[in-house]
Amino acid sequence: MARMAHDLSCWKCGSSLAELTLPLRRLEECPACHAELHVCRMCVDHDVRVAKHCREPTAEEVSDKTHANFCDHFKPRPGAYTPPNTGEIDRARAELEKLFGKR
Repeated sequence: MARMAHDLSCWKCGSSLAELTLPLRRLEECPACHAELHVCRMCVDHDVRVAKHCREPTAEEVSDKTHANFCDHFKPRPGAYTPPNTGEIDRARAELEKLFGKR
């Protein structure tokens, strides 16, 4: 019996992946934004604070962390979506508008 991905959300847009079954296929896409899902950014071992951005020491390095890959260590991570920091974007926009005299 296939397991459902109830607790997963897309790493790119945050949409629920509850309708998908596990394990995710290599070319599985988000139903909402069509981002590839078998990607480093969606994996439990993805960590930008370590070498190669991966906590799995035997994994081969993947240069593009946002496109499908063949990593055998891939395990989808709940909470892979990180919303953009809109406060920082708004502050930067306000500074630019102040600098160039726009309101």
